[in-house]
Amino acid sequence: MTDLTHYIGGKHVAGTSGRFADVYNPATGEVQYRVPLANADEMAQAVEIAEKAQPKWAAVNPQRRARVMMKFVDLLNRDMDKLAEALSREHGKTLPDAAGDVQRGLEVVEYCIGAPQMLKGEFTDGAGPGIDMYSMRQALGVTAGITPFNFPAMIPMWMFAPAIVCGNAFILKPSERDPSVPLMLAELMEEAGLPPGILQVVNGDKEAVDAILDNDVIQAIGFVGSTPIAEYIYGRGCSNGKRVQCFGGAKNHMIIMPDADLDQAADALIGAGYGAAGERCMAISVAVPVGEETADALVAKLIPRIEKLKVGPYTSGKDVDYGPVVTAAAKANILRLVESGVNEGAKLVVDGRDFSLQGYEDGFFVGPHLFDHVTKDMEIYRKEIFGPVLSTVRAKTYEEALGLAMDHEYGNGTAIFTRDGDTARDFAARVNVGMIGINVPIPVPLAYHTFGGWKKSVFGDLNQHGPDAFKFYTRTKTVTSRWPSGMKEGSAFNFKPMD
Repeated sequence: MTDLTHYIGGKHVAGTSGRFADVYNPATGEVQYRVPLANADEMAQAVEIAEKAQPKWAAVNPQRRARVMMKFVDLLNRDMDKLAEALSREHGKTLPDAAGDVQRGLEVVEYCIGAPQMLKGEFTDGAGPGIDMYSMRQALGVTAGITPFNFPAMIPMWMFAPAIVCGNAFILKPSERDPSVPLMLAELMEEAGLPPGILQVVNGDKEAVDAILDNDVIQAIGFVGSTPIAEYIYGRGCSNGKRVQCFGGAKNHMIIMPDADLDQAADALIGAGYGAAGERCMAISVAVPVGEETADALVAKLIPRIEKLKVGPYTSGKDVDYGPVVTAAAKANILRLVESGVNEGAKLVVDGRDFSLQGYEDGFFVGPHLFDHVTKDMEIYRKEIFGPVLSTVRAKTYEEALGLAMDHEYGNGTAIFTRDGDTARDFAARVNVGMIGINVPIPVPLAYHTFGGWKKSVFGDLNQHGPDAFKFYTRTKTVTSRWPSGMKEGSAFNFKPMD
């Protein structure tokens, strides 16, 4: 059995804790290799190396730090196929979806090439008699990120690229379910010219997470995952005096108005609801057609589209619509929630419970499901399923549909499909959700805007990527400068109070 490593101080380092987790091939259910789970001592070693390396890196001017990002982009493009294959092998995503995972991370790296502009301070000439004032943005020091299994390339790059280009060192604790791509990214960053110790990958579970939260040297922590863990990390990290941003669960609604193009809406729901097997925090998991006629027509269009979906391993090529979910436990939880929907009275109009793929019977495949007549008291509506399950909640009016999105505890993303500009404008203005799509099913902002939800989908006041990332990974220092004039030769400075 092959064991993976950590990446500490510019080298692959074997784990010393004696604890390991299995990394599966989700398509076959077989264990591919083991990943070491770090203890507090191993994390402390990485932090010590980072603390020593960071001041010299912070002293490098922003333009030269940005050049490392430029080279890193070239290397990502060079190795795109290699990264996508490794990602698919551990996560189960189709190859195009895996390449998209890398691409959306790459776009944030491209944005970070503009660090010299983003890190400029402000200057006021003549703030008082002989007085100038200016501000500067400075690195925090050692920072860390705890990232999820569903985007093992994108989310780490969303965190470490801005942190590092701002002059910080960064310790990445990726998901233990698919750790190979984060290790590959660390190698590529050093190939791009990053000094050893500035980006390190320490694999682990809760023990490693707690070591990050309790280490006095680490100044800031980013997290993406479930809401209960987000609350835990945010609370413990903040209580230890750290800057923390945590992004949690989601239950994203898509409202379909009677005037919408229903073919367009149905196609959008197929991609947004079932792409990546539904393992996206921005997946649409709730369709809200307004009016019975709209609902009947929409469901009638969805059923044949869903029944034609092709589920299979990434090795089957581009003909596959989505692959397996990440673990056997994830599959079991999805099917448990499907059963709860049936037991609570929802109508299961497309039933994927008996799905089995010949030759891959031990894989973690879940067939597509479509529920109709779901109500907001049901567990499948209240909880994030994170699987290929779409729930239809019928609304009588626009106001009722709007209320569903507004009343849910999660507020990550939402969408509306309509031909009416006034309705769309009203929806965007009123709904209490962080990211809005108008005739766009998955409204993930581009790299130069910020990504983040509202309500229990986020903990912290700054979002990911865009300008907020540069604010999160730096702090502002303001200098008031006075150079007295009219000094006599040989005299000492004679400072006077500011007017």
